[in-house]
Parts: sequence; C-alpha cells; structure tokens
Amino acid sequence: MITMDTPEAAEGPPGGPFVPGAAVAMATPDGVLAGWSAGAQRLLGYSASEAAGRPAADLLASPLPRSARERLAGRGDWVGLVVLRHRDGGPATCRLSVRALPVGDGQVGWLFEAAPLEQGAEHDGDRLVHWAFDQSPFAQAIYDTEGRFLRVNRAMARQLAATEGELRGLRMTEHLPDPLFEVPQRSVERVAATGRPEQIENRVQMPGEAFPHAWIVHLTPLRDPAGRVHAVQQTVLDFSEQQAARETLALLDEASRRIGSSLDVARTAQELADVAVPACADFVSVDLLDAVLRGDEPAPISTDGHLVLRRAAVRSDVPGVVTVGEPAGYPESSPHARCLASGRGTVHRITDPEITRWLAQDPDRAAWIDRYRPHSLLTVPLQARGVNLGVVLFTRLAASAAPYGQDDLEIAEELATRAAVCIDNARRYTRERTTALALQHSLLPQGIPEQAAVDVAGRYLPAGSKAGVGGDWFDVIPLSGARVALVVGDVVGHGIHASAAMGRLRTAVRTLADVDLAPDELLAHLDDLVIRLGTGQECADVPPGELGATCLYAVYDPISRRCSLASAGHPWPALVTPEGTVDFVELPSGPPLGLGGLPFESVETELPAGSLLALYTDGLIEARGRDIDTGLNALRTTLAGSLPPLGAALDLDTLCDTVLEALLDERPADDVALLVARTHALDTRHVARWDLPADPAVVAEVRAWTTAQLHAWELDELAFVTELTVSELVTNAIRYGALPIQLRLIKDRTLICEVADANSTAPHLRRARIFDEGGRGLMMVAQLTERWGTRHTGTGKTIWAEQPLPRPAAP
Repeated sequence: MITMDTPEAAEGPPGGPFVPGAAVAMATPDGVLAGWSAGAQRLLGYSASEAAGRPAADLLASPLPRSARERLAGRGDWVGLVVLRHRDGGPATCRLSVRALPVGDGQVGWLFEAAPLEQGAEHDGDRLVHWAFDQSPFAQAIYDTEGRFLRVNRAMARQLAATEGELRGLRMTEHLPDPLFEVPQRSVERVAATGRPEQIENRVQMPGEAFPHAWIVHLTPLRDPAGRVHAVQQTVLDFSEQQAARETLALLDEASRRIGSSLDVARTAQELADVAVPACADFVSVDLLDAVLRGDEPAPISTDGHLVLRRAAVRSDVPGVVTVGEPAGYPESSPHARCLASGRGTVHRITDPEITRWLAQDPDRAAWIDRYRPHSLLTVPLQARGVNLGVVLFTRLAASAAPYGQDDLEIAEELATRAAVCIDNARRYTRERTTALALQHSLLPQGIPEQAAVDVAGRYLPAGSKAGVGGDWFDVIPLSGARVALVVGDVVGHGIHASAAMGRLRTAVRTLADVDLAPDELLAHLDDLVIRLGTGQECADVPPGELGATCLYAVYDPISRRCSLASAGHPWPALVTPEGTVDFVELPSGPPLGLGGLPFESVETELPAGSLLALYTDGLIEARGRDIDTGLNALRTTLAGSLPPLGAALDLDTLCDTVLEALLDERPADDVALLVARTHALDTRHVARWDLPADPAVVAEVRAWTTAQLHAWELDELAFVTELTVSELVTNAIRYGALPIQLRLIKDRTLICEVADANSTAPHLRRARIFDEGGRGLMMVAQLTERWGTRHTGTGKTIWAEQPLPRPAAP
C-alpha cells in the first residue's frame, strides 16, 4: 500500500504538481485502489488500510457523467465535479481530477486528486468568493462540462423560479423546455468543448418574470492552472432599459426616414402606422378628419358631441378585418374624442372604467377586444401648427410586452408629432394641388363642341410627382365652312403659374381661330403674345423671361379633306391611315413660342376619310426616361396594336386609355395631354357650288338656284332668309369684289352660305343713317343669320353666314 504522504509522492507525475494536503489516491488498471493519502483519509474518513483493495467506483455516491466515462474509456484525462461517499455514508462534493498512468504492457493505472469545494475556495481566495457569487445582483450559474447545473446564485434562482437543489444535475432545456432556451444551452456546451467564451443577446420571458426582458448572457470557461476546462460560468444581465432606449432612438431615426416620403395624406398616415408596428404596438390605427383628407382647413373640435373621423391607415400584427377609408364614430366619452379635445395623449388599461363605458357603446370594438385581449392602449392627438388633424390609437396585446406606461406615451407622442407635421404638409399640398387641378380643368374644354368634321376624344393627366399640374392643354374649335381646328400645347413649368399662362394662351388661340387665320399666322400672333407675357408687363405672376410654350395647330376641312398644320417646337402628330399604317406627319421645325424673330411654316396634306390624327404633349413620349425617338416608336407600336380588325368600330376613348396605360407610369413625372381625332368627309350631296360672273343680272338666277337647292335638301323653311342672304352677299361681291366669284351652300349641322371673291378687302358692319340708300345689307344678314364672318384666303376672301337647321317635326 502506498501512503503518498512524502513530498516526493506529493509532486505526482508530470502534468502539474499536486496541491499539498490534497486528497490523492492511485488505482490499478482494473480500478482497485492501491494508494491512499492522508488528505484522502481526511476527506472521506477511510484509513489507508481500509481503502486498500476496494474498487474505486465504490467511493462514488452518484455515477460519473457521460463525458467522464467516454474520456476514461479512451484512457484520457478528465476533470469535473463529483459526489463521493464518506465513510459515515454522507455525500462529499469534490472537484476530481483523473489522470492515466502508464504501467507497462500497454496498461494504465489511474491517479485521482480530489479537493472539496470549500477547500478549493479557501485555496483560491477565501469565503468572500462564495459570498460574492451568491449575493451578486447579476444572475449567475455554473455548469459542468456536459451543460448541467452545478451552482446557481440567488438572483439566478429567482429568475428560474427554482432552488439550487432542484436545478443541480439538470440541463437548462430540461428545466425550461421552451425552444428559445435551446440556443443558450447549445452555447454552454460549445464553450465547454472549445474553451472559447461567448456572448448572447436575446429576448425571452423567464419563469420569474411577467413579461419578456432583454438579456445579455456571458458564458466563460473555468480553467485550472493547466488550462483544462472544468466548468462554464454564466452571467446574465437584464439590459431591458438600455435596450428600450436604444430601440427608441432607432425607432425615431426610422420614423424620420420613412414618414413623409410623399405628399399624400393617406400614404403618410400609413407610413406612421407601419413604423409603429411592431416596434411599439401590436395594432395601430390612424383616424383623420375628413377635411384633412380633402386638403381643407379642419374646423375647431367641439368639446361635446359625437366625433366622426375617417380611418386613414391601419397596421396590425393580428388578424382581423379593419376597413380603411370608412368613417368611424366616437362618442364624447371615448379616448379619441377626449384626447383630441384636450390636445394631450392618454394611457389606458383595458379595464379602466372610461374604456368600459366606451366599449359598451361600440359593440364591434368590444368584440375585437374580447377576441384578441389587448391589455392597454394609447391615444395620441395629431396636431401641427395649431391645427387638429386626427388621432392615433396604439394597442398592445397581453402576451407581447408590459402594459403601456408614461415612457411609452412620450415615445408615441414624439412619433405623432413628427408624423403630424408631414401629414399637415401633405394636407397643404393636397389643397394647393386641388386648387391647381380645378383651375387646370376649368381652363380645359368642358365638353367637345358639336361639329361634323371629326370624331374626337381627349385626355389630360396631371403629373404624379410633387410638380403637380402643369400647362398642357388641348382644344377643339369649330371654324367656318364646316372646318375644325385641333390644338395641343404645353406651357413650360408646373403649378398655378403654368396653368394661368395656359389659360391665357388657350383663350388667345380661340380668339385668333375665330378670325380664321392660317396655322402659321396664328402661331406668329401667339408668339408675340408669349413674348409680351414673358416680359412681366401683362403677366405679373410670371417671372420675366420664364414663360415659354410649344403648340401644334391643325385645321381640317371635311369638304376638301385637306389638313393644314403648323408647329411651334411641338412633337409631330401621329397619323393612322384607314389601312392601319402608322406614321408621323413631318412638319417644319418651328421655334417654341416666346423666342421671337423666327418664322413658322404650314404644311398641307390630304387625309383619307377615316384617318386618325393623334396630337400629344412631350410628357407622353418622354415618360419612363425614354428619349424622343424611343418614345415615338413606342407610340407608333401602341397605336398599331390598338387598331381593331378591318370593319370593326374603333372607340376613341378606349384608344386614349390604351395609349396612356401603355406609355405612362401610374404616377407620371410630367403632365400629359392627348387628343385623338377621326376624320370624316362631307358628302358632295351636301355641298352646292356656282361660279358667278361679275354681272348684277345673275343675282336673280342665284336666288332661283338657291331656292331649288333648299327644296332638294328639304329646307324650304329657310328659303326666304337664305335668298336674302345670298342676294346681299353676291351683290356685294359683284359690286366691290373681283373675279373669280363663287357661291357655295353647305348643309352640315347648320346651313352655311359662302361667297368668295379675289378681293382681299373685307367688308365691315355699319349702321346706315335714315336717308342713306346703302349700308343696310350686312346689318340685315347679321340680324337674320345666327353667325357671320369673313376669312381671308391666299387668293382673296370668303364671306360666310350660318343658319340653324329647322328642328324635325314631332311624330
């Protein structure tokens, strides 16, 4: 028997000296004790003679851990905590180190060194270490190398809701079967195996806590002087307050980036709801006053009476049908009405008496609360620049977090304050945009005037960007002789100024069109007007030098099927023939309006009946970042693909919608005007022409021809007035005009009488005095007909007069 009390024996084998006085024992390869020290006798009470020959396993009060058995089976060293059996039968918890000792012939014996925990503590320092561990405010635990609890301090025992005795020998996942605890359990085992410390941040609800907390978990390996890992220490810090502060800063930063990305009221409200869930609520609704959604100034909130808001945005982490856009009524006692009237946010538990009274008056909300069981809510007013905009409701469910408190209200108010400014900006923009749109649409044609030359359809789309409405416009102007003028223009810029300038130009175009100017002459007069407006002398609301425009003016004559066009810096119109070919009418590149000093040129082309003319502004072809050539090709392809089979009817409104949908985004960056016209040819049976000599005697024959033609057209009711009109106009042409002289009668939507001659001098209307023998002819024509006028041509002038057709007889 080896007693191992000498210094030589205490040195032990290579691998590290023994602690003097430690309990040391040796065993043969078959596990029988063959050496016993005095320290072993003091530890377990057995003398050397009593221990000799006993199996070492008899001294274990509980089986070795699985890791120990695996290491020893592989003849490796092992260190860990074990419970030994004292001679009197009591347990003795020790830290046991086992080393393999080669004894020859491939056999190994075993060297055991055991130290009681109290002795180890006294050797490592003193009992203050135990007190520090047990009394630490941080939850701490010590695990063996298999991840089982060995020690827990008081703070950890409170968190786990169990005593140290109940936890010893259990894994964390055996005590807490929630899958959330599998991560720290695996981390403990990994630290024991690798010896590398780890840190975990997670959010879990411990058994000793009512709600989830944010935790930092430090896992540190515990090593002996030789570097071997004996255990793993876990220190858990509750950093919920620090995490809440960090999350608040992150939330406010995100709110500043996400809320107010557009100038749309409803979208801004939705951005507020999206930011708040799930960061500080499980359910958020944003209710606004109707006036805010319209862009109007809200009326003062009444302190008594029923409050009606409109649900502008909702975000929820729970299912349930909550309709956006529907009105929501709130009684005077509801949190919404009270917080909006007082201008202060409120915190409520769902069991508060005022909440109970409110829910008693609202069965739908009461049913939702019964189903999802929220425990608290916040109501925060939306106010900006002294204007009440609405209310935000924040709701937190029972299982998600602690009930709302004053800190949560401050965060919600900060969010609402930031969002309210953005919503008010959007409201003001909505008001300005609505005003500009109203102005723009009031200046556009309110209806297509009746005329037989073309079938037309038009569209105007304001820009979807912050630029808003602009100066794009189109117009259809009936002209004399059954002709029609088609106009598309674009004033540079956006907003009220561009719309006002567009209104001036459109009015000027209609005025100049009434004079029956040729397209190039009309654009020249319009150019002078834009130059005057651009100086700021006649247009004070436009900065000098900043007014410019483009314009395309076309005149179509259904009798000759000739179309005369001129462009002032405007894109060429698209022409679709009855056969389905699509091309662009090439026009001389006239300068934009407002430059001055450069001429405009007209182009005249003959159009087959049933041709399509598409006039548009550059916003149509330059959308989606396209260049002009790419945009023209896209328009050509769309028009060609939108034509129906031969013989089928083409709806022009559908064609306009198809073109806009194919070429534009949902929110175009520039405003767009589109005008599509399908040409008609006036039947020759509705036109009568006579070339007249310069002989007054022919006037009687002209009256007879006119009466006969009206009889053929079944317009005998108009014979008397028409004879007088024709007689007067032909007589003036013979007396004051020049050859050739032509009379033309046109039956269209009105009866048109035209007399043309080669003299460019136009007559004027005057009132004859009592004794004057002449001067009453034109006055009589003006009184008997609906309209009359003069238009100049390249070879002279044409004087015309129109009469309405008689109404059909009632059946």
